[in-house]
Amino acid sequence: MKIFLTGGTGMVGRNIIALATQQGHEVYAPSRQELNLASINDVKEKIEIFQPDVVIHSAGLVGGIQANIAAPYDFCFENIQMGMNIIQGAFLAGVTNLINLGSSCMYPRFASNPLKEEMVLQGELEPTNEGYAIAKVATAKLAEYLSQQYGVSYKTYIPCNLYGYWDKFDPNKSHMIPAVIRKLDDAVKQELDVVDIWGDGLARREFMFAEDLADFIVYSLSKFEQVPNNINIGIGRDYSINEYYQAVAKSVGYNGKFEHDLSKPAGMKQKLVDISKQTQLGWSPNTSLEMGIKKTYEFYLNEVL
Repeated sequence: MKIFLTGGTGMVGRNIIALATQQGHEVYAPSRQELNLASINDVKEKIEIFQPDVVIHSAGLVGGIQANIAAPYDFCFENIQMGMNIIQGAFLAGVTNLINLGSSCMYPRFASNPLKEEMVLQGELEPTNEGYAIAKVATAKLAEYLSQQYGVSYKTYIPCNLYGYWDKFDPNKSHMIPAVIRKLDDAVKQELDVVDIWGDGLARREFMFAEDLADFIVYSLSKFEQVPNNINIGIGRDYSINEYYQAVAKSVGYNGKFEHDLSKPAGMKQKLVDISKQTQLGWSPNTSLEMGIKKTYEFYLNEVL
């Protein structure tokens, strides 16, 4: 199958390229220098030239809670612009199959867990990443509306939080697990006795190894007609922030103490997605939390440092 992929240099994109290529698919993932996602004409032209069987949109401006709080306009505008151009550009180029990657932050902050796909737009969003969430909701809705109105199959996959190979480890820009890996690795090297945790550490999150998401995406290509318009992808369970810190500490060899900084925001109390639709398609993730952190830490040591 011919796959046109945006975001090929990001964590999800690189995992998709590695797995899809390994399984015999042809992947074209133009770089920023080759493709200007801010230009719908450029997007349409590049897709027309390649003539893919499916477009996968994994590009985006992403970051952790600090980055989202600092730049809500950038996270909203840039992600809406990219999503709009990819969807309309693919449609104008005659593509009938598209996978748009959403985010679990699309769900209302006070929604009951596990989060079902039907809950999108059923309440207010989490303020700390509202700009990013609005962009993700808007793009998913454009894909849904286009499919309803013109008969194409433009679908949104909503993964839980991700980590893994090719992750970002900058503590000011990265998501929690890679940030904690770097934070605790630095603490070991600096022989620190105490490390701070934002909030009380009781908030719960569901994290999936990014290679597993790539595996589902490639797996779903052969069952694309059976995939609903919006589908959650996750591991089916969550852990507290404190438990993630403890798991990373065990992997990196940090034996010090943790202190909670209650002046810092902690985000939503829980984000656990309902994976019943994923399970009905006959797929489940392969990587345990312990193994995923181990692999990610090894990647950090070998590829980042």
